[in-house]
This record gives sequence, C-alpha cells and structure tokens, in this order.
Amino acid sequence: MTTTGLDGFSLLDETWRAVTPDAARRMLIAAVQAFAGKGYHATTTRDIASLAGMSPAAVYIHYRSKEELLFNISLVGHETSLALLSSIQGDGAVQRLKNAVAAFAGWHAEFHTTARVVQYELGALSPEHHAEVAELRRQIEQRMRSYIADGVEEGVFDVPDLKGATLAVLSLCIDVARWYQPSGKRTPDEIGAMYADLVLRMVRPN
Repeated sequence: MTTTGLDGFSLLDETWRAVTPDAARRMLIAAVQAFAGKGYHATTTRDIASLAGMSPAAVYIHYRSKEELLFNISLVGHETSLALLSSIQGDGAVQRLKNAVAAFAGWHAEFHTTARVVQYELGALSPEHHAEVAELRRQIEQRMRSYIADGVEEGVFDVPDLKGATLAVLSLCIDVARWYQPSGKRTPDEIGAMYADLVLRMVRPN
C-alpha cells in the first residue's frame, strides 16, 4: 500500500503498529482512509476491503461490523492522545503547558487523517462504545486542565474559568485536523509551536 494523499502509509502504520495480526492492522488503516475520505456513513465494508487489498468477507474475520472498526480507531486514537499528554515534562507550569499544546496540536496536524475520524465521527459509535471513548476524552480534558491549573496555582496564569479555558485550548488543537494540509506552508512542529504561543498569550496575566 502506498501514500494515497491522506496520511502517508508509513505514518498510519506507525499509529497502528501495536495492532495484530497484519491483516487486522491493514483493515484499520484502510478504514481510516475510507472514513476520512467519504465519511463513516457513506463508506461500505467493500470500500474498506478494497483499500486494504482484501475481499469484503475478510473484514468480518477480524471485526464484527463497520462500527467496531470505527470503535477501534477511536479507542487507539484517544489512548494515543492521552498517553501523549500524560508524558509531558517541563520546568515549571509555563513550559509544561507550552509543551502540552505543542504536542497535542502537532499530533492533530501530523496525523490529521486519523484525527479527523477520531474527533468527528463519534456520533456513529454505539452507546456502549461511545461511553468508553467519552471516558478517555474526560481524562484528556483533565490532563490538559491540570497543566493550566498548575500555572494558576503558581501565579503565572490568570484563568477565571478553568473549565472553559481548557475546552477552548482543546478545541483549538483538535480543529487543526479539520483544516491541515501537508502541502501548506507550516509543518506540524511549526503549527504546534504557533498554537503553544497563542495559548500562553491567552492564559497569562495582561
């Protein structure tokens, strides 16, 4: 499989490298590409199988339904985001928030195809699967909020509405996946740095 104009295969493969066996991983990669290109509801299992270079029946060997494919994509994507935010380090609250925003926004640019599916197809999940993903989203929100709260406690951030500010920061980063194009002027790292600077301007005292 080669680059299709979405995320390159190498980037998609890196995202799903822990998924085994190989056929199951290929199916997830194909589903990401199909869902991002056509939307979940317009995509058929035949579309996914074709992108994976497999027969339509092969989908059901590894996944019970198209929705289960979406759930696995959502689960891994949110777990990856949570792990990314949980690994942030830095000397002081300012540096930690800067690193957190840069990493989160940069991930949504570098893996924009995957991120679009993860962030914008949640409504297609079953109630049970949606609840599981929603818990991960709450943990992601809590982690980002903790970085802002640390700055408030240190007296370097002025944030009257901690919850509102956290949602604003997360929304800024997530929206990168909607508009980012690899052919644009900025790299994912440059976008991450720009967004980190914008967020710090938002939360610092005037």
